[in-house]
Amino acid sequence: MREVAGRVLIDAARGVAANAHAPYSRFGVGAAVLLADGRIVTGANFENASYGLSLCAETVALATANSEGHLRDVVAIGVTGGRLESDGSIAGSALVTPCGRCRQIINEAAQLGGHDIDIYCGSADGGAFAWFRASELLPHAFGPADLGLGD
Repeated sequence: MREVAGRVLIDAARGVAANAHAPYSRFGVGAAVLLADGRIVTGANFENASYGLSLCAETVALATANSEGHLRDVVAIGVTGGRLESDGSIAGSALVTPCGRCRQIINEAAQLGGHDIDIYCGSADGGAFAWFRASELLPHAFGPADLGLGD
């Protein structure tokens, strides 16, 4: 069951990665967040010429969930990415995992929700797939609980 849910999220992430605004890196990333009610919220990376102001796909998807009042309801996230092709698809065989910044943001959602979040990672071509818990990708994380804000 876990792999089926992960594949659904990776497929949704792969579909939205084609909407990435990545004119500088030409590397499109898509993320799909599963909420407790079964809905899926997506996001694609959004680059900026200043680079530092760019937004990762996971951040966009989690911010969308938050704007709908559901940050605490995130139960899983799928992420994939690859080279943007001229037809709008993504290509590549490398497994894509969240960057450090995104791991921290996922940890925040996990701590606020009071549960670990499943993270499914895939390659653009569908050949690579892995499942992690947020706590595995960011052990010894700092978050709301460390500030006394976890309740």
